[in-house]
Amino acid sequence: MNAKPPSEEIPLANGHWQCLNTDEAHGDNPVQQAVRAALDALWETLEGDQPSNLYDLVIAQIERPLLETAMMRCDQNQSRAAECLGINRSTLRKKLKQHQLLPGEG
Repeated sequence: MNAKPPSEEIPLANGHWQCLNTDEAHGDNPVQQAVRAALDALWETLEGDQPSNLYDLVIAQIERPLLETAMMRCDQNQSRAAECLGINRSTLRKKLKQHQLLPGEG
């Protein structure tokens, strides 16, 4: 999966395009603001401890709600959710299984 450049427009389901990032150095859209606030809260809970795997920790925290939301918004249709997420359906199934989000598992 290729990362999109910061100023690239993201296609939305209704056919419109929306740029979620700004050309400013630190961007200031609602998603980035929410992520920054959550990261600030995370740093506060660390109480000065230096994390050794912050990237993995953050990705793990973001991935589950992202998958849950995509599946809900796509009426539990894995093919549609995978397309929305820009990943292969088998990758989606693997991630759903990892997060125990498949019906009958977990």
